[in-house]
Amino acid sequence: MKIIPSLRRHPYVARVSIFLVTVALIAGMGGCLPDGSSPPLPTHYPITQVACGEHHTVGCRSDGTVVAVGANYWGQCDVDGWRDTIGVDAGYFHTVGLKVDGTVFDKGRNNYGQRNVDGWTGITRVAAGAYHTVGVKADGTVVAVGWDDAGQCEVSGWTDIVHVSAGYAHTVGVKSDGTVVAVGLNSDGQCEVGGWTDIIQVAAGWQHTVGVKSDGTVVAVGYNILGQCDVGGWTDIIQVAVGSLHTVGVKSDGTVVAVGYNEYGQCDVGDWVGIIQVAAAGLGQTVGLKGDGTVVAVGLNDNGQCDVGDW
Repeated sequence: MKIIPSLRRHPYVARVSIFLVTVALIAGMGGCLPDGSSPPLPTHYPITQVACGEHHTVGCRSDGTVVAVGANYWGQCDVDGWRDTIGVDAGYFHTVGLKVDGTVFDKGRNNYGQRNVDGWTGITRVAAGAYHTVGVKADGTVVAVGWDDAGQCEVSGWTDIVHVSAGYAHTVGVKSDGTVVAVGLNSDGQCEVGGWTDIIQVAAGWQHTVGVKSDGTVVAVGYNILGQCDVGGWTDIIQVAVGSLHTVGVKSDGTVVAVGYNEYGQCDVGDWVGIIQVAAAGLGQTVGLKGDGTVVAVGLNDNGQCDVGDW
């Protein structure tokens, strides 16, 4: 989900203009600040992709830096030093970033080896599950590390993969021909994707899996006690994201739809516009990336994971 939005007018432009006028006035009075230094020019780099962990949110900027908010008790938000990043994803308590050279950054908890990605090279996509991490290589093969009790890391035989998603204890991959493969926990049928065709993107949640078809319709399998799989009527969808018990979809017109668990307001996205990508995680939050590079969020905010208004 590395999406590069088109640049549009940002809401900070007015503030920048005032700042520059102030700088000009200072220059007219001597050309420098009172301490003799030149005033710095303001810099803002729009967000190009967002990802959600269980209680944290991560954003990749157009300059390759990364920002994060939310719970940080395992260091999962300590991404300030990351550079040349082109994609990010977040698990329950860890964060991974894809570098432009095909290697991978990692931060956070490593109790199952989910951060053991130091030797990975030639990676084109990364996905973080609850306690495992998956990478797609340039040749279409897949690597995985971390918790594997349900076989969610058994992807070594996969080929021709163009997209992956990692859930709580299962992993799903889209092949170049639009078919789908899955491994891991299948207690509620979340891996029963063998009949899917014409799929362009998948999202794996706690115990459900959702797929976007090339015609903009959506399919879903797995646990559906709260209606998180009730996507049969969706149309014109370009991307989906899933939390533990809710599903969110971006439409081609930039509006957003959502179904499933909504105790924290994580499905209250009906007034969102201009969205180009969504992320969701855990029981409570949904994050949306707008075409101008700004970010919106709704839902549970107990750790500040929705505090993305200044990104």
